[in-house]
Amino acid sequence: MAIFGLWVINKAGGLVYQRNFAEGLAQLTSNEHLVLAGTLHGIHAITSRLSPIGSSSGAHVIEAETFKMTILLTATGTKFVLITSIAEPSANTVLQKVYEAYADAVMKNPFHTPEMPIRTEGFDTRITALIGSGHT
Repeated sequence: MAIFGLWVINKAGGLVYQRNFAEGLAQLTSNEHLVLAGTLHGIHAITSRLSPIGSSSGAHVIEAETFKMTILLTATGTKFVLITSIAEPSANTVLQKVYEAYADAVMKNPFHTPEMPIRTEGFDTRITALIGSGHT
């Protein structure tokens, strides 16, 4: 059980925060991360429209053979994506705590511009305490 990475995607589909926490993820360039975040944003939009019964908020978990992506969509359209091992039981709990850290350290920061990359030391510190030091 492991947490491999965390992405924060703004409501327009732009990657505003990305961090790796464990070995195992492919080493991607910044541009590749941006493309993947935009693609996930599109997939999430499509899945929100596919529901055969009523409305849907889109995909919450995307599972592959060796990892899964757990997605938390906020009321403002910001997506928090946790990339974990398939057996990771605490992904939803961790995402909720990441969202709390985002609300406290980023959104309450008067120097942060909404929808722009997150460069708030307090957020990094809280994520490190929550998940680990990681590999950037």
